[in-house]
Amino acid sequence: MRASKGHRRGTRSLLKAGVRDKFKPESYIQEFKPGDKVIIRICPSSRRTIIHPRFNGSMGIVSGRRGSALIIETKLGGKSKELQITPEHLKKTE
Repeated sequence: MRASKGHRRGTRSLLKAGVRDKFKPESYIQEFKPGDKVIIRICPSSRRTIIHPRFNGSMGIVSGRRGSALIIETKLGGKSKELQITPEHLKKTE
């Protein structure tokens, strides 16, 4: 039987919260403005709005909102990508 090639393949350790990590409501109510630089970090407690693991750890720029999600522009392999990500998966950089 062929191995599965799903979008969550090989993410067992990536999608586990650490011992000291826990649910923090502050991460869900963060405010971002267009032009802010953010780091994409998957929050394992929020499974419904999870993004593809290839974008984990990448940096992007907020370009707007779409509903409760933010539109993030990032580069992957020399191409520009536009992602819709909810705030709990983002961390602001200086």
